[in-house]
Amino acid sequence: MKIFENVTEQRRKNMSRIRGKDTSIEMALRKALWGKGYRYRKNAKNLPGSPDIALTKYKIAVFCDSEFFHGKDWEVLKPRLAGGNNGEYWVEKIRKNIRRDAENDKKLLFLGWTVIHFWGKDILARTEECVKVIEEAIFDLKYRWAEE
Repeated sequence: MKIFENVTEQRRKNMSRIRGKDTSIEMALRKALWGKGYRYRKNAKNLPGSPDIALTKYKIAVFCDSEFFHGKDWEVLKPRLAGGNNGEYWVEKIRKNIRRDAENDKKLLFLGWTVIHFWGKDILARTEECVKVIEEAIFDLKYRWAEE
């Protein structure tokens, strides 16, 4: 069975331009964090899921998730995808992505990492709020360390 037999040339071009790293949402959040003096590793391959941003000093893993590929509002998106071109493929692909994300989160938590996910549109619309969430996680960690 050919999975992409109904794909138009325009769709093929659009899909080929989708990046896996250094996306606009990652760049926006990284720039804001760097400007505040936070240092990080990007796409840390040594960690489960290769977090987009890994604040290794604090063991905080940040994922910048695109709404489509990571299944935002999945129960609404799923029927729309199922009725479109290659519906079975896309439903299964995104379902696997959601499952994989959850597994990677569990692995990171087991390793003692704090895991934070942001939706892409939230990063672009409210970058400073996203930075504040990360800063609150850092503050909580520092507070716990001080009590030990």
